[in-house]
Amino acid sequence: MINPKEITILYVDDEEANLFLFDVNFGSRYPVFTASSGGEALSVLEANSDEIIVVISDMKMPGMNGIEFIKEARNKYSNIVYFILTGYASNDEIEDALENKIIYQWFTKPFNMKEVEEAIQNALMELQ
Repeated sequence: MINPKEITILYVDDEEANLFLFDVNFGSRYPVFTASSGGEALSVLEANSDEIIVVISDMKMPGMNGIEFIKEARNKYSNIVYFILTGYASNDEIEDALENKIIYQWFTKPFNMKEVEEAIQNALMELQ
């Protein structure tokens, strides 16, 4: 098992309440950055790409959805493990992202902390 303090997460969501809840739930175990849009998340990655190894992004956001953001981020930061979080069921875009290994896994809102932690650990163990 990888030490949680060595796993820095970027969480992207356009809803402030969700950013707050994620930080409350995960911030005591992991270093966490947050961003409220895909554009802001790209800036956070630019400034902290040597630290961030996991990105969890909401799917439905204005301007750039989660998959669009992740595709752009992956072009520059391919060593990061990416996940999608959605309040809706899976769709063709998410399934395509899974098949093409753009994302490692997707979760539904409200997220299950244990499920998210296990997925992060599994993804990082596979990369080692």
